[in-house]
Amino acid sequence: MTSSAGAPEVTPILHVDMDAFFVSVAIRHQPELWDQPVVVGGHARGVVTCANYPARAYGIHAAMPGSMARRLCPQLVSVRLDFGEVAEVSKQVREIFRRATPLVEVVSVDEAFLDVRGATRLFGSPEQIAHRIRRQIAEELSITCSVGVAPTPSVAKVGSRKAKPDGVVVVRPEDVPGFLHPLDVGELYGVGPSTRKRLRRLGFETVGDIARTPVPTLHQILGPRLGGHLHRLATGTDRRELTGRLGPDLPDRSTGAQETFGHDLSDREDIVRELLRLSARVTRRMRRAGTVGRTIALTVRFSDFTTISRSRTLPDPTDVTQEVHAIAVRLYDDLNLRGRALRLVGVRVEHLVAREGTDRQLVLGERERGWSEADRAVDQVAERFGSQLVRRASLLHNGRG
Repeated sequence: MTSSAGAPEVTPILHVDMDAFFVSVAIRHQPELWDQPVVVGGHARGVVTCANYPARAYGIHAAMPGSMARRLCPQLVSVRLDFGEVAEVSKQVREIFRRATPLVEVVSVDEAFLDVRGATRLFGSPEQIAHRIRRQIAEELSITCSVGVAPTPSVAKVGSRKAKPDGVVVVRPEDVPGFLHPLDVGELYGVGPSTRKRLRRLGFETVGDIARTPVPTLHQILGPRLGGHLHRLATGTDRRELTGRLGPDLPDRSTGAQETFGHDLSDREDIVRELLRLSARVTRRMRRAGTVGRTIALTVRFSDFTTISRSRTLPDPTDVTQEVHAIAVRLYDDLNLRGRALRLVGVRVEHLVAREGTDRQLVLGERERGWSEADRAVDQVAERFGSQLVRRASLLHNGRG
């Protein structure tokens, strides 16, 4: 899908968004699954993490219970995801972006804004650059992406959404009103379900309803900040320079792992053991990426899908399994659940930074060598012989590594 070509000086912003990224990464070397309905997650009693477009045609979406997804599509294929591969593919995608321009503002693991006004002499118009990036990603990584090309980031974001899957939409300045105004107000970049509900309650059903409302009136109804911001979005006048946030060598800012149990767990010993397994998985991934983090977060979910999250920030960043596990257990104990059964637990480390250059002061009386060195020794053995060869003694009990 492609609209009319845009001149370099009027449509310099690209928003590139990977298509069903997690599923695409998981099956990129399995072409026999590319046209089949596939989800990541949804095993046993788990929920769907990501659905590809054939699966979405059946009404399947992220956060849907796997049992419901299989009722909608009995032939649904559920695959597991290697988050290490996701991180590596995301890095390779960013490298492709930077071949076109150094002005890359990464939004998340699977999307970014690019300012290509300085690249048109080398690579052609912004639309040509968009097609070039799509071709390189498809040929080199065996996944697809969609691109919006527009005068401003917010319009480019909406454009990439309309280009899905695997397309390009170009919106010239004179076409912005005709492109934006018929859309539901919830299509605006940054307008979530709660804001959409509030706006529709106030009588703003389409983007055009906001664009045609005088700014002073919006200020009075919504407040100066939100009213002015929404009017700029609705009229496509939110011009700003890209910041280059999360530059070429900066890591993702958090990483985590979670497990949905085959049956609810209530025994503290079982849950503590599961928290250790998840902590080991997360910290192993961090050490491989060369990152450390200060904030440890715990998530628990009950059988009625009620979910609770708690976190604690450490004085120093860490990638040590024992330290992350100790905090996760403390957070769990602080919930005082008194044997209440859990459907899911998750461990996440946030505020990640590069490990290099974050020297940590030894605590008085602390040994200079300990758990950190033990973790790295285990990593080396696992890299060479496989992760099943070396496991913590407390995890041998249930046969899970």
